[in-house]
Amino acid sequence: MSCPVCSKPTEAAYRPFCSRRCADVDLGRWLTESYRIPAEDADTPTRDEEPPKAH
Repeated sequence: MSCPVCSKPTEAAYRPFCSRRCADVDLGRWLTESYRIPAEDADTPTRDEEPPKAH
């Protein structure tokens, strides 16, 4: 397995990372919201739902 940050071989003490530095880099990316999971807009109806009716 390789480190997801720098691709070096992992170390058991920092798994899945190779070092404390790479673990901290990854944590920093989560805390600054650099990692994002795409999501659908809550206002956009899905294919199974009918769109909202205009008044």
